[in-house]
Amino acid sequence: MTAFDDPDLDAHALRVVKAIADEGSITGAAAALGYSQPAVSQQLKRLEQRLQLPLVERVGRTVRLTEAGRVLARHAPAVTTALDAAAGELAELRGLRTGRVRLVGFPSASPTIVPRLLADLEERHTGVTLTYLEAEPPEAVEAVRDDRADLALTFSYPGDRDDPHGPSAHGLSVRAIGTDDLLVVLPEGHPAAGDGSVDLAALADERWIAGCPRCRGHLLELAARAGFSPHIAFETDNFVAVEGLVARGIGVATLPRLAVASFPRLPGVTTLPLPPSEARTIHVVTAHGADRVPAVRATLDAIERLVAEWTASGAEAGRA
Repeated sequence: MTAFDDPDLDAHALRVVKAIADEGSITGAAAALGYSQPAVSQQLKRLEQRLQLPLVERVGRTVRLTEAGRVLARHAPAVTTALDAAAGELAELRGLRTGRVRLVGFPSASPTIVPRLLADLEERHTGVTLTYLEAEPPEAVEAVRDDRADLALTFSYPGDRDDPHGPSAHGLSVRAIGTDDLLVVLPEGHPAAGDGSVDLAALADERWIAGCPRCRGHLLELAARAGFSPHIAFETDNFVAVEGLVARGIGVATLPRLAVASFPRLPGVTTLPLPPSEARTIHVVTAHGADRVPAVRATLDAIERLVAEWTASGAEAGRA
């Protein structure tokens, strides 16, 4: 059998090619992988010799992948995930409880769920190292697909037309693990507050403060179901800024309960829950088979437990 028939691919070589695709240069790939530039160049050269195909081509002062390189980069996430899963199962058999997990999550999870997760892992699984990157759900799903993350903590709204867990997550594992209530944020003493509940239609003439593009889209759909089109006067992703504007009577808003819980509530603000049917769903996204890696499995279990506790506490708050 010739070298071309049996290219002897390995996970390390695939990661090198994928890193070049992601970073756009050999130098960038070396930095991302934590290797020297000559080491990556040598690895690439050896792989090209085994394949008998060029994997990169120079374009001016940069490099780009050839068609053969793009084929390897496209298959790299699935292959490396499967190999990591196999290594993880072998480690489990040897009784090893170590591993590195790359998590990406949405902004309001950063000050709420993630610190609890880190503390939980430190207490229960001291050998597991967690790295974290903050991103909105579409970018988080893409990070898992591109093998830049092992786990993505994401959310979706009811009726979300741009749900990142639809076609864009094809081929990945997506699980709903809990809910996060949606709250209306009003100035204290607002006449629409009533007896602890709020009729959204009563806010039809208010100025509204919108958040991220997907949150803004949900606000539009929410208002449409209540029979009006909101006048969006301000837009900000900053939860504290939203409450500050509301406290000054400049507008009203909706925020998820995780966002409200991420910092002490500002004076002059009151929050009221919308019906449970308007709650957003919290998901975890992984590559298929990633949960067979012990460190990933331990992290998944901890996330699911913490989100379940959060969902239960929200239900209890709604009954109070």
